[in-house]
Amino acid sequence: MSTSTGNGWAQLRQQTRSLEAQTDTLFHTYSRFASAPNIPPKPTEEESKTESQIQELLEKRENLISQLSRLLDSESLLTTSALKQNNLALHRSTLSEHRSTLSRLRASIHEARQRANLLSNVRSDISSYRSQHPETAEADYMLDERSRIDRSHGLADSVLSQAYAVNEQFGTQREMLGNVQRRIVGAAGKVPGINGLIGRIGAKKRRDGIIMGSFIAFCMLLVLYFM
Repeated sequence: MSTSTGNGWAQLRQQTRSLEAQTDTLFHTYSRFASAPNIPPKPTEEESKTESQIQELLEKRENLISQLSRLLDSESLLTTSALKQNNLALHRSTLSEHRSTLSRLRASIHEARQRANLLSNVRSDISSYRSQHPETAEADYMLDERSRIDRSHGLADSVLSQAYAVNEQFGTQREMLGNVQRRIVGAAGKVPGINGLIGRIGAKKRRDGIIMGSFIAFCMLLVLYFM
C-alpha cells in the first residue's frame, strides 16, 4: 500500500511541476500583450487563447494539489514525511502566486487598452474638429511653430550663457596667473643675487643657442660643398 501511494505521489508531483513550467511559459507570452506599443482596441485571438490556456492550467493544478492533499491525508502519521508536507505547501503557494500574477497581468492589459482607446478617441476628436474648423487648425499650427521657435531661442540663450560663463572663468584664471607671476618676480627681486643668477642663466641659454645655430649652419655648408 505504501509503495503504490509513493508511486502515486511521485506521478502527481511530476504532473504538477510540468504544469507549473507550462504556466511560466504562458505568462511570458501573456505579459507581452501588456507592453505592446500598439495594443489593439479589442483582445486578439492569440491573447484570448493564451489567457484561456493559463486559466485551464491553474484549474488542472488545483485539481492535482487536491489529489496530493487527499493522498497525504490517507497516509498514517508515522509514514507521512515532513518533506511531502513542505512540497504540498510549496505547490499551493506557487498556485496562489500564479493566480495573483494572472489577475495583475489581466488588469495591466485592460488599463493599457483603455489608455490606447482614450488616446485614439482624443486624436479622432481633434482631427474631426480641425477638419470642421480649418482656421483653428491653422492657428494651432502657428502656435506650435511659435513654441518650437521659442524653445530653439531658449536653447541658444542657454548655450550663450554657458559660453559667457566659461569666458569669464578664463579671464579670472588669467588674472590670477598674472598676480602669481608678479608676486614671483617681486619676491625674486628682493632676494640678493637672484636677478644676476637669472640673467646669467638667460645669457648661457642665448650663448648655447648661438653655438648650436653656428654648428648646424657649418654642417649644412659641408653637405652643400660635398654635393
